[in-house]
Amino acid sequence: QVQLAESGGGLVQAGGSLRLSCAASGRTFSRYGMGWFRQAPGKEREFVVSISRSGGTTYYADSVKGRFTISRDNAKNTLYLQMNSLKPEDTAVYYCAAGEKVTMTRGFDYWGQGTQVTVSS
Repeated sequence: QVQLAESGGGLVQAGGSLRLSCAASGRTFSRYGMGWFRQAPGKEREFVVSISRSGGTTYYADSVKGRFTISRDNAKNTLYLQMNSLKPEDTAVYYCAAGEKVTMTRGFDYWGQGTQVTVSS
C-alpha cells in the first residue's frame, strides 16, 4: 500500500550531525504511524524512535534520547530523523518503517531499503 525510500545517510565524524529523510508514496501517508529502526553488522535490527499519525506523540529508545529528533511533514509525505552528537556506536543501516496500527515499538508492516550511516571516531 505504501512504498518507502530513505536518503541522507553518509560518513560523519563523532560529535557531528546528520539528517535522514524517508519519502513515502501514495496519498494516505497521514494514516500511518511511522518509525526508524537500525541494524549494525552482526546484530539484530533495533527500534530507534516512532511518531504518531499527526506527529503529536513520539517514543524514543533510551540510547538516542536527547540526541535524535523524529518529525514528519504530512503535506510532503516525508519522515525525518535529525541526528546530533553522533557516536561511533550509532553506525548502522537505518530503516524507515510504517504501520496502520503502530503502538510505540510495534505494528510496523512496511519497510524501506535502508541507508548507511557511518560515524568515525
